[in-house]
Amino acid sequence: MTRPAPAKSPSPPRETSAEGAWAAKMDRLRQRARPQNRLRICDDDQLRQQAEAAEQAAHRARLLSEAAPDDEAVAQRAADAEVAAQAAGATLDDASDFLTFRSLARPVLEELIAQHPPTEAQEAEGAIFNPDTFPAALVAAASFDGMSEQEAAELLSTWSAPDANMLWEAAWQVQQESRVELGKD
Repeated sequence: MTRPAPAKSPSPPRETSAEGAWAAKMDRLRQRARPQNRLRICDDDQLRQQAEAAEQAAHRARLLSEAAPDDEAVAQRAADAEVAAQAAGATLDDASDFLTFRSLARPVLEELIAQHPPTEAQEAEGAIFNPDTFPAALVAAASFDGMSEQEAAELLSTWSAPDANMLWEAAWQVQQESRVELGKD
């Protein structure tokens, strides 16, 4: 006696038309998350150095473990070093504040730049925006945390030059981040 073949469940509909495939792709493109950048602020140099040393030790231990895959003692040291690095990183995270910056849509960034034109002297030096007013405006506009322009200006003017530059760079660099590339077929 032959059994009847089991009934096949219907396949989910696939977009087979070019228009349907393009619509699905366009939906994915519209839903892409904008790039973000996080700035760590930690005044405890010792914790930063400990976390960095632990990460370097874990990296060296991983390299040794990869070079001697059959050595269980080396593998255990690599695992222990990884745990120590994670613990040091968690301790550093707990002692840190983070500021998050997100890229702005191109028209928003262009409008912000237009709102802060360079002076004639600055323009003669090649500036595309006023370096006295634009940084605080960009830091505030890109802030995911809700920093106001006045708060950004305060930090940029009261922090040390390297720290203020890092604040500016965190907001500016994410505006320059590209996650697309020209590929070869």
